[in-house]
Amino acid sequence: MQSSPDPFAPRVTVVVTTRNEERNLPAFLDALDAQTLPRSLFRVILVDNHSTDRTRELARGRMDELLVLGPERSAQRNAGIRAAGTPFVVYLDADMRLSPNVLAECLASLEGHPGRVALYIPETVVGTGYWIRVRNFERSFYDATPIDAVRFIRRDAFLAVGGFDESIYAGEDWELDIRLAAKGSFGIVRSPLYHDEGAFSFRRYLKKKAYYSPSFTDYRAKWPDHPNVRRQFSVWYRFFGVFLENGKWRRFFAHPFLAAGMYLLRFLVGATYLRRR
Repeated sequence: MQSSPDPFAPRVTVVVTTRNEERNLPAFLDALDAQTLPRSLFRVILVDNHSTDRTRELARGRMDELLVLGPERSAQRNAGIRAAGTPFVVYLDADMRLSPNVLAECLASLEGHPGRVALYIPETVVGTGYWIRVRNFERSFYDATPIDAVRFIRRDAFLAVGGFDESIYAGEDWELDIRLAAKGSFGIVRSPLYHDEGAFSFRRYLKKKAYYSPSFTDYRAKWPDHPNVRRQFSVWYRFFGVFLENGKWRRFFAHPFLAAGMYLLRFLVGATYLRRR
């Protein structure tokens, strides 16, 4: 006779990838301490890509496990999730903070829906200044669309599809979603996570986009005919469709000042991508 699972054993592992994140890590850890899910029911694994600042020093004593490896976040996330040993995992970056009920709500959602394999978590961009408001306005249209990616996942489904493709370092979350969708449905929770982008810098923002652009080519080559990929790289969908579908046009047209800034950013990102192809 098979024994039932231990009700007091950890159910969720939070995997956070880092590289020189001493500025963001304390707030990330404080948000975990504030979770309504009892601390005994979740583990925290930090996978650090050879930081040269105080990242690992700040993590010690507040993590269940600390791994050091690179070269990119796909490999880091795979290592953390393979080491997790819990039925459910959530992968995050150190500049993200979970609102207090996220883990409890995600766990209840997947445990209550056996056919559901993963969840989107709504994302709110925080920081200072007009351009952060623009970034948050833009990001608010993406929840549970092909521009979004699931974060809370059944670990057995993740392992069954082989985890992240480590040859891809941009769009790797979109690529994982395509394979996970074959294992079951996706859902979305109400509780958000907060993505701290600090003080917006055009130079830093476009430099980051330029770095990731070449890997998008590899992602598109792997799934050239998939409907998600067609929409992710469609001028119509990225510039118009995602902001107008399902009644979202009302919110879009209610904020013309933010929409104007968003289109400037969209144009600059598009130009950066085309220049680096």
